[in-house]
Amino acid sequence: VERFQEEDAVRAIVLIGGGRTFIAGADIREFDKLRKSEQTGAARLREMLWRVEECSKPVVAAIHGTAFGGGLEVAMACHYRVAVAAAQVGQPEVKLGLIPGAGGTQRLPRLAGIARAVEMCAGGDPVRATEAEKAGIVDRLIEGDLLAGAIAFAREGIAVRKTRDLTVAPDDAALAAARETARKRQRGLMAPLKAIDAVAASARWSFEEGCRYEAELFRECLASEQSRGMIHVFFGERTVAKIPDIPPDTAVLPVRRVGVVGAGTMGGGIAMVFANAGIPVLLKEATQEALDRGLATITRNYANSVKRGRFTPQVMEERLALIRPSVTHDGFEDVDMIVEAVFEGMELKKKVFAELDRIARPDAILASNTSTLDIDEIAAATGRPQMVLGTHFFSPANVMRLLEVVRGRATSREVIATVMQLSKKLGKVGVLVGNCRGFTGNRMFGPYRREAQFLVEEGATVEAVDRALYDFGMAMGPLATGDLAGLDVGWRIRQEYRHLEPPGVRQPLAEDRLCEMGRYGQKTGAGWYRYGEERRATTDPEVDALVRKWAGEAGIPQRQIGPQEIVDRTIYALVNEGARILEEGYALRASDIDIIYVTGYGFPAHRGGPMFYADTVGLEKVYERICDLESQHGYWWRPAPLLKQLAESGGKFSK
Repeated sequence: VERFQEEDAVRAIVLIGGGRTFIAGADIREFDKLRKSEQTGAARLREMLWRVEECSKPVVAAIHGTAFGGGLEVAMACHYRVAVAAAQVGQPEVKLGLIPGAGGTQRLPRLAGIARAVEMCAGGDPVRATEAEKAGIVDRLIEGDLLAGAIAFAREGIAVRKTRDLTVAPDDAALAAARETARKRQRGLMAPLKAIDAVAASARWSFEEGCRYEAELFRECLASEQSRGMIHVFFGERTVAKIPDIPPDTAVLPVRRVGVVGAGTMGGGIAMVFANAGIPVLLKEATQEALDRGLATITRNYANSVKRGRFTPQVMEERLALIRPSVTHDGFEDVDMIVEAVFEGMELKKKVFAELDRIARPDAILASNTSTLDIDEIAAATGRPQMVLGTHFFSPANVMRLLEVVRGRATSREVIATVMQLSKKLGKVGVLVGNCRGFTGNRMFGPYRREAQFLVEEGATVEAVDRALYDFGMAMGPLATGDLAGLDVGWRIRQEYRHLEPPGVRQPLAEDRLCEMGRYGQKTGAGWYRYGEERRATTDPEVDALVRKWAGEAGIPQRQIGPQEIVDRTIYALVNEGARILEEGYALRASDIDIIYVTGYGFPAHRGGPMFYADTVGLEKVYERICDLESQHGYWWRPAPLLKQLAESGGKFSK
């Protein structure tokens, strides 16, 4: 820009990206270096953008692809912005626990007003160029060739117009609403509230003062554990696709049509997942009545999405048309992949797989949606164990992002590569795990919920346990989660595996007793809580009284239990079991475990997942606390050898 400013023949300058995009934002891998640097990259960018804005000749940003983060800050420092209609602009820093740091919170409200600026800076979602034009961020949409259109715009005799010189109208109502929204939807996060504070400064102070305040808040966010945790999750989601023994060029099988066996809660949701990705689905149930029930639920779910404005009635009809219901296996011989989603019982699943083995093409993938059962035992019911694996969708399958891909002993590399790639097409985060009881997620979830139940049996109230974990940042408390999933699910699994439990060791008793009373959770209107209309939970004094009675009969002493003990016992139970899983090789990396828990179990992203959280606490401290809990509670708190080794060597789970 400075060079062109000195050339007399140049009357205006157009800045355009040379590749598929304008500027997609900062290189996130540099943030660790920035934390250690006295002058951050944001500070250097701020200085550069000031010099661009000072140019005496008009500078036009021509935007295609994306102008995100620092990219939008560059564009806003230019005197004008033009864009193709398909372009997107945004300030997504908040999704990494940060705020814009190069004047974004000061220039954006000058262009689009306070309300739009706080929405973009605190929410972080992108805005299409068509909306950006209406908001005043983009000056003109260009049809046809962007460069030619931008040059034509620059030839129109435009004058220099500095964004920083524009005024900002105060909007206290928008700021108050944004803060309320952030506290509800981004609970526990500091960056959204800091972003709102920075935008608010644009109406109170000069541009220079606002930028100094923004820089101060940016540094606070950059130094925070929240930002470290969210950046860890960002990279973790991208690392899960890398599997050491499966090269990127491994051949994948085409998945053009699928079959789903079972139209219950999980099967119906899985059918929606494929239909949403444009893949035709054959949906089978044993009876017409069960099939009709499943289809009614699918239709209701789609209708709710239309009602919320997520898509049009036409899209709903198109997706429903991709789901072909059946009470027979007719057509299953032509599909590329079959997902079994029947009742969680080994004998039933083996029977289903033996039948599918007879019907399906030899090259068809056979997948089980089991959450805990042995994939190798299921695969042994077929003559093609190399084509069998687990696809553990999380409920509700059409909403939850996680897909645990369970590798059997014989599962071929091509099948794994296919399903890992397919997970992306389905909009899922696919994480490869080994075949053990509960795989990774549920194997860890068992100790987590075991400790929650023990705490209630020892004197904590149901509400106190859930509140402590909710305040820690979990999406739901462990007991409310059980009610949501159905207490009978875990009850059946415990019955299936009870013979494997060590004799003479304390087991939770209250949840099984609740199930014996028919209190399965939300589905029956009562579990740990009572549920009224719209399944709203209310505390049930009867449960606390029953638990006290059962604990007394079992000789379990009662005492006062504080929130810190609740968090320690539940979260460190996760960490300890995660360390065992890592050591035994059922998870490839600690970050894979973190992604499973952030995307599938509601673990707070700003804490980075259970293993990363343990690293931030310090493994020596975690190990000492677990040893302390072992001395108090015995068997279940034996420290994992890997945890002991890392604690004594000053190591970390994350490398």
